[in-house]
Amino acid sequence: MSVPFPDTASDTDTAARLLAEDAPGDNAPALSVSQLSAAIKRTVEDGFARVRVRGELSGAKRAASGHFYAALKDDNALIDMVMWKGQASRLAFRPEDGIEVIATGKLTTYPGRSKYQLVVDSLEVAGEGALMLLFEKLKARLGAEGLFDQGRKQPLPYLPRTIGVVTSPTGAVIRDILHRLADRCPTHVIVWPVLVQGEGAAAQVANAVRGFDALAPGGPVPRPDLVIVARGGGSIEDLWAFNEEVVVRAIADCRIPTISAVGHETDVTLADYAADRRAPTPTAAAEMAVPVRAELQAQLATWNGRIIGAANRHQALGAERLAALARHLPKREALYAPQRQRLDDAHGRLDRCQQHRVAVAAERLATRGAALRPSLLARGWDRDRAKLEGLARLLVSLDPRALLARGYAMVRDSAGAIVTTAAGARAAGTLRLQFADGEVAAEVGGGAAPAPGPAPQSAPKAARKPPAAPGRGQGELF
Repeated sequence: MSVPFPDTASDTDTAARLLAEDAPGDNAPALSVSQLSAAIKRTVEDGFARVRVRGELSGAKRAASGHFYAALKDDNALIDMVMWKGQASRLAFRPEDGIEVIATGKLTTYPGRSKYQLVVDSLEVAGEGALMLLFEKLKARLGAEGLFDQGRKQPLPYLPRTIGVVTSPTGAVIRDILHRLADRCPTHVIVWPVLVQGEGAAAQVANAVRGFDALAPGGPVPRPDLVIVARGGGSIEDLWAFNEEVVVRAIADCRIPTISAVGHETDVTLADYAADRRAPTPTAAAEMAVPVRAELQAQLATWNGRIIGAANRHQALGAERLAALARHLPKREALYAPQRQRLDDAHGRLDRCQQHRVAVAAERLATRGAALRPSLLARGWDRDRAKLEGLARLLVSLDPRALLARGYAMVRDSAGAIVTTAAGARAAGTLRLQFADGEVAAEVGGGAAPAPGPAPQSAPKAARKPPAAPGRGQGELF
């Protein structure tokens, strides 16, 4: 069932009017939404230009632009807040949900959503209780990442050559450390000066730890064998730089063994959990770093005495064992007697052998000497003389000069070679004929060879000549 609209409206019913009309005597024109939002904004900002608000953070997040957004709440109300990038980057802590803070800034509106919000210039933790809550949250989060595990801890070097100290160069801490090191065992110390409190302190401490870790071994600046991060005592707020995540991560990542000496015995920071060792005071850190030189010298003296004593005992024990073994050995004369007897026997056999060889040689010489009689020597000389005379006669008979004296001639060609055949003479052309009293040159004429005459009668058989010496031809006889 539909309800019909009324046909007409009363003149006094303004809600039923179709066309807006200015009321009589009204001099305030209608405002636009933007005008009203701007008016509210001015009113809010003028009335709350500087406020400090205490509340618990909720929905904390940092945008990609660097701005920080969150809400402040208590049991009954909630107000949005924003912190621009410049201020957010200088925060001394990492804001997280559940942390009670005090925000300082101005109240303004955001017309785009008809909301008001707090633009924060500074953000501080509200009291030590809230700061401890922030401490526990950060400790739990970093501990879950394993930054505090015992397996990450490195052993401290027994006697470091160089120690790097991260602390303030003007405080009493560095003087206490240097004084204690000088008393115990003088060591080369490199101080990296940093702020230990206030804005920028955490960044400087982290950069110092990473700077020591980045030094190359053997470089112009010696790489420390040990790093001490130190600061004197103070409140939790004064020590908060050593609870910053950037410092904790730098100490945990350092490849050089580190000692955290921040505050007094009852002060605990997250740097203590991340370091390889925690010292209750900076002076105690120096005592952990090096041993006492006098104690080292005493220990070395003790070890030296033990080494000498052990060597002497070993020598004495060896001497006792040698003496015991020597008592079981036979006497020297007993060892030498058989060898001396063998030497005497060998000497006697050698003398007898030499005498026998001399006697045999004398006997052979006498036998041979008896056979050398003068008549036998003369008979041998006569035999050798007759043999020599026969050889002399043979030499005379073979002398070619004797043949030339009996009318023979030696024929040579122009080169001096002996010619032994008629064909060789015709081929040579010019000949040299050697007689007993000289040489005559001759020319061989052409023409046919003479007819063969009657065969000559065979000459009487000559007597056998002795064989010529091996390797000697006829030409070698002249």
